[in-house]
Amino acid sequence: MIRKLTIIMTFTLLCGKASSQDKWTVEQCMRYAVTHNHDVRNSSILLDDYRNDHTAAIGALLPSVEGSVGARFNYGRSTDPETNITTDINTFNNSYELYASLPLFDGLKRYNDLRAARASVLMGRYGLQAQRDAVAQRVFKAFVDVLYYRGTLAYAKEKREESRMLLNRTKVMTEIGTKGDADVAQMDAVYASDDYEVVRQQGLLTTAFNQLKQQMNYPAGDVLDIDTVIADDTKPLLDEADNIYSIAKDVNPDIKILELSLKASKFHYRSSIGALIPSISIGAGIYTNYSSQLGSKAETFGTQFRNHVGKYIYASLYVPIFDGMGNITRMRRSRNNLRKARENLDYQSSELRRMIEEALVDCNNSYMEVQKMQRKVSADSLAAHLTVRKYEEGLASPIDVQTARITLIQSKALLLQTKLINIYKNRILGYYKGEKWTE
Repeated sequence: MIRKLTIIMTFTLLCGKASSQDKWTVEQCMRYAVTHNHDVRNSSILLDDYRNDHTAAIGALLPSVEGSVGARFNYGRSTDPETNITTDINTFNNSYELYASLPLFDGLKRYNDLRAARASVLMGRYGLQAQRDAVAQRVFKAFVDVLYYRGTLAYAKEKREESRMLLNRTKVMTEIGTKGDADVAQMDAVYASDDYEVVRQQGLLTTAFNQLKQQMNYPAGDVLDIDTVIADDTKPLLDEADNIYSIAKDVNPDIKILELSLKASKFHYRSSIGALIPSISIGAGIYTNYSSQLGSKAETFGTQFRNHVGKYIYASLYVPIFDGMGNITRMRRSRNNLRKARENLDYQSSELRRMIEEALVDCNNSYMEVQKMQRKVSADSLAAHLTVRKYEEGLASPIDVQTARITLIQSKALLLQTKLINIYKNRILGYYKGEKWTE
C-alpha cells in the first residue's frame, strides 16, 4: 500500500498560490510544480511538433494540386504563339494552368513515414507524462526532506528546552549546596551547545524549503506552509519484484518511450530503403492562354480563354540511379539508429528491473528498521530519564546527561528518517505498479 502524507483542508487547491494560513499537501505541491515547470512546458511543445509532423505525413499521402498564372511581354524578335512564325512584332502572352499529381508507388516510403509519425506522437505523449512524473517525484522527495528537517528542528528545540530547565534546577541545587559551580558551568555549556544545534537545524530546514520551492518553481519570496501530518501505516510488502516488473514494463512511460522509439526507428529504416526503389506517379492538368500583338486587334480575352483550353494526363517513372551516396548513407544511418534504439530499450528494461528490486528491498528494510528503532527510542528515552534522575541525585555528571540525551535525539531522528524513507520508497513502488504521482 502506498503511504500518503495526510492533511485536513477546508478546500482543495488545484494549483496556484495558497494564502499564508493554508497548508499545502504534497499532492498540491506536485500539481503546482507540474503546472509551472519549464521542462514540462517544453515537452508539451515538443508533443505539438510531433502532431504537426503527423499531419504533414498524412498530407503527403493526398494528391497535390497546384495552379499557375503567367504573363509575358515580348519585345524584338519572338515567336508568334498562334502561327509559330518568328516575328519582330511586340506581343503579350497570358497563361493559366491547374494541375494535380499523385504518387502511386514510392517503395512505401510515405506510408512508413506516416507510421513513424504516429509512433512519434505517442512517444511525445509518454514523454510529457514522464517529465511530469519526474518533476512530481523530485517535489515529493524535497517535501519529505522538509518534513525530516522540521522533525529534527523540533527535537533540537525540545532538547534545548530540557537543557534550560535542567540548568535552572542545577542553579537551584547550587544554592542549596547539592551542586557546585562546576556543575552549573557544564550545564551552561550543554545549553549553549543545544542552542547552537537549534540554529543549525533551522538553517538546514530553510535550505530544504528553498530546495522545495525551486523544484516547484514557486516564488522564492513567498511563504510556503506545508502540512506535517504523516499517516504511520508502514507495513511489510509481500509483492515480488517479478510481479511488479511485469506491470511496470507495460505502464512505465520511460519504457514506453523507448519501445515507441524503437518502433519509429524501424519505420524510418524502412522508409530509407523505400527511397532506393523506383517510384511511379500520375497526374492531370488543364491549361489555357491569351495572346495579342501590341498595336493590332486580337480576339477577346474570353474567346481565347475558352478556345485555347487544353487538357493532359501523364504517368512518370522515377528511377534513383546515383545521388552521391546520399540515399545509401541515410539508409545506413537509419539502420544504426534502429540498433541504438534496441540497445537503449534492453538497457532501460534491465535498469527498471534493478530499480524495482532495490526499492522493494529498501521498503522492507526500512519497515524492519522502523520496528527496531521504535524499541530503541523507548529504551533511550528511559535511559535519558534515569540519567537525569541520577544527575539530580549526584550519581551522574552533566556529560552523562548530555550523552544520554544526544543518543535519544539521534534515535528519534533516525526513526523519523526510516519512516519517511519507507513512505517515499512505497510511493515509488506504487508508481511502478501504475499509480500516478499526480492526477
